[in-house]
Amino acid sequence: MSVAFITGITGQDGYYLSKLLLEKDYEVHGTVRRSSSINTSRIDDLISEYSKSGQLNLHYSDLLDSASLNNLIASIKPDEVYNLAAQSHVSVSFKNPIFTTQTGTLGSVSLLEAIRHAEKEIKFYQASSSEMYGGVNEELLNEDSLFYPKSPYAASKVFAHNMTKVYRESYDLFCVNGILFNHESPLRGETFVTRKITRAATRIKLGIQTKITLGNLDASRDWGFAGDYVEGMYLMMQHSKPDDWVLATGKSITVKEFAELAFKKLDLNWEDYVKTSERYFRPNEVEFLLGDYSKAKKHLKWEPKTSIDKLVDLMIESDLNLAKQEQVLIKENLLKPTWEHPSSAK
Repeated sequence: MSVAFITGITGQDGYYLSKLLLEKDYEVHGTVRRSSSINTSRIDDLISEYSKSGQLNLHYSDLLDSASLNNLIASIKPDEVYNLAAQSHVSVSFKNPIFTTQTGTLGSVSLLEAIRHAEKEIKFYQASSSEMYGGVNEELLNEDSLFYPKSPYAASKVFAHNMTKVYRESYDLFCVNGILFNHESPLRGETFVTRKITRAATRIKLGIQTKITLGNLDASRDWGFAGDYVEGMYLMMQHSKPDDWVLATGKSITVKEFAELAFKKLDLNWEDYVKTSERYFRPNEVEFLLGDYSKAKKHLKWEPKTSIDKLVDLMIESDLNLAKQEQVLIKENLLKPTWEHPSSAK
């Protein structure tokens, strides 16, 4: 049985990757940050199914605690390490640049050091990001395109990306960088624009919410499905040689187009409900991102399976069920309708 160690296991990608590996009979270990409230809601179904057998194991740790990470690597002796943990919200990174930078940089180096000194060969996956490119021009971006980070989040990702290459080339370690373009799902955090839109549209449909406020509607992104992208992560780690890989769909649409599509699914006109505010504009906007996944297609035999239309269907269906649950609570006077969903204020 192969053993995998995942930081950020409670996040969106952590869930889909854990599910994939567990179904492949991996023994999976993941880190959970110790806090006053432990949020494992995304992976609770996996915990219920796999923890009793010892196939899924959670450990308290933190990317800023290098001693803890080193001890876990030494005791678990994983075959593969996936570094998915980060402060991943770009807008929040401007408000918390120090924490964002520390977790994005020190965490990756701590893991790389632990792997370098391990008694066995361990493969390492670093979650890089399309935000590293900066979206300076409307061009197709691949593994050789220049980085132009425009946020503390993106800058920290560039550092971790480069350090992963340094360790690969200096110590002959199996270290890969997955440069993933935006990938969404029903498990995406509600403060991310795609989920904010689908959550609001379904609540508006049921009369729980009356409007949604967004930022730059003209920002264009290459959006795919997180479930497809974790398959790419896995394939990178099984490839004969470590390398850097772009995962994307090769198609880019604007925030406005995403909103129009989501509201149309519910027979609503997005323009009747969507407002804009400079409050939600980034200090340094990334205007356009479009990925070229031809290298992954050729060498990993990976392609995105889920269209943007199907992705929105998945998110709308899930969020409509959540909205219906809220509707029941409102009827029982356990919840009040809101002018705008609380997540919009974050």
